[in-house]
Amino acid sequence: MSQKRQGAIFDRRGRAAAEITALACDYAPGHVVPWHFHEWGQVVYASRGVMTVRSNEGVWVVPTHRAVWIPAGTAHTIRMSGRVAMRTLYLRPQVVRTLPRACCVIHVSPLLRELILHACHGAALKKTARREWHLIHVILDQLEAVETVPLQLRSPEDARAKRFADRLLAEPGNTRPLAELCQRAGASKRTMERLFRDQVGMTLGKWRQQLRLMEAMRLLAGGAKVTHAALDAGYSTPSAFIAMFGKALGTTPRAYFRADSRVEKRNSKSEEPRKIDSQKMSARQRRFGAG
Repeated sequence: MSQKRQGAIFDRRGRAAAEITALACDYAPGHVVPWHFHEWGQVVYASRGVMTVRSNEGVWVVPTHRAVWIPAGTAHTIRMSGRVAMRTLYLRPQVVRTLPRACCVIHVSPLLRELILHACHGAALKKTARREWHLIHVILDQLEAVETVPLQLRSPEDARAKRFADRLLAEPGNTRPLAELCQRAGASKRTMERLFRDQVGMTLGKWRQQLRLMEAMRLLAGGAKVTHAALDAGYSTPSAFIAMFGKALGTTPRAYFRADSRVEKRNSKSEEPRKIDSQKMSARQRRFGAG
């Protein structure tokens, strides 16, 4: 059963008898799951590809080895870059009270990755089954110990700052001077700097750097070469992008996505039983998505 709430679709995923429900679904490049929300908290993980999650509060990029935590009731949309193998856990609110109350990108350790994939084989974990109850506790312990990752952009609340942010989000590769963009949004650069520091905790320059990094990652996931991704995202040189990528993720773009390819091949057999082809989803899933 689905219903509208403030323009977002209520997508009921949790099962009454379960503490954790799992879902595995593959998506084609460019697929967009429309605005929706769940009554349960959600861990969205891609074992292949890059996802971009957007809510009213901001934008989060989710490459492989990362996941995004989405609290219950948070309306969001998900856009796929490249072919995406999404593996999702839905957690009953009562069992995740210690997790953040806002969306955040989290690091997925090898153990947490295997726990997510294992849960997707069973679809639901109930506390009435002893083995499943132990698995629930291990998953929760791993989630409570995860590190957050700076692959996100908070959205400002001020109308002028929001116009500035929306302009750059629509054109990540825009290289116009910040002062000019601020003026077009209706405020001086000095005023805009104050608004961004107060409302998103970043300077204008840092916010745009983060946006460019996230855009380049999406382009790489879609198959772009490093040079093309860097220049299209607004970097002056590929080396500037490589340096920023290394600072954020601890490796080079080429090595990161090459490692993803090896992991995908090594784990493809173990994931196959629970894969759901988006072309074969039910009419309801095709309409409302599965994110």
